[in-house]
Amino acid sequence: MGSANGLVGAQGKRPLLSFGVISDVQYADIPDGRSFIGVPRYYRHSILVLQRAVQKWNDLQKLKFTINFGDIVDGYCPKDQSLNVVKTLVSEFEIFDGPVYHMIGNHCLYNLARDKLLPLLKIPGLNGSAYYDFSPIPEYRFVVLDGYDISAIGWPRDHSNTVEALKFLRAKNPNSEKNSPEGLVDLERRFLMFNGAVGKEQLAWLDGTLQSATKLNQKVVICCHLPLDPGASSKEALLWNYDEVMDVIHRYNCVKVCLAGHDHKGGHTIDSYGVHHRVLEAALECPPGTDAFGYVDLFDDRLVLFGTDRMKSTEMIFTPNICLRM
Repeated sequence: MGSANGLVGAQGKRPLLSFGVISDVQYADIPDGRSFIGVPRYYRHSILVLQRAVQKWNDLQKLKFTINFGDIVDGYCPKDQSLNVVKTLVSEFEIFDGPVYHMIGNHCLYNLARDKLLPLLKIPGLNGSAYYDFSPIPEYRFVVLDGYDISAIGWPRDHSNTVEALKFLRAKNPNSEKNSPEGLVDLERRFLMFNGAVGKEQLAWLDGTLQSATKLNQKVVICCHLPLDPGASSKEALLWNYDEVMDVIHRYNCVKVCLAGHDHKGGHTIDSYGVHHRVLEAALECPPGTDAFGYVDLFDDRLVLFGTDRMKSTEMIFTPNICLRM
């Protein structure tokens, strides 16, 4: 994994650390199917992709942790099986010889409410929130965002975040089916029920976290199930208020890379501020015998993603934040 894709590291240097990545496993014990646009989905095979990923990560014997970018289970999973299926998948992740950091996606929330899901995934949020940060080495901080903070799924129906999300969708999407982008133009196509937003409290927390990272001279990797840049993702997969989140991120020089899932085909771009955006290819869409997972070598001046099969290897060299606002 990795060298076959032509990436051999940063000028022969040893990485500061390495970690595993996988996204959109979306396992369900049901026959194969297709997405709403006809892309094949291999529901039963995806757990085998995860098992091979964990085996590979352990074989490498150098990964400090791994990150699951959400949608651990599929929305078509029979609801009477949801709890046990999530427990099974978490146990598969825990075979990895190190910490596993999870985040929530829309399919997770189709299956389980937040009060049941977050403890299973050991997400350390407060009051039902699922955003947090961690610093595995002094030079770097990882910030995990909750892209379904303001959402029509996952919260109780009378929760203020649900009420706010439904009001927002009614204003932005005139279709009776709120997962339909029919008639929506360009970036408006993100205003779908299977997406969500980062709320005001989380935005303030993000700003404070990036201030802290700046004072500590840390570089930051942002992780979110939902993509944060239109250049790396289809319009239909973007965070509702990706622009507000990026407005906060662009105030600082510390953020170097934003990693995401959700848009299964994957993507990569560098925005006008020099921030890399890498959307990870989905494990769910791997035909039997193929894979989509990887590991990342983290250096002082770049991230190098070594992908397997459908997950493309990517070298992300840091550039100055050329448009930084004062």
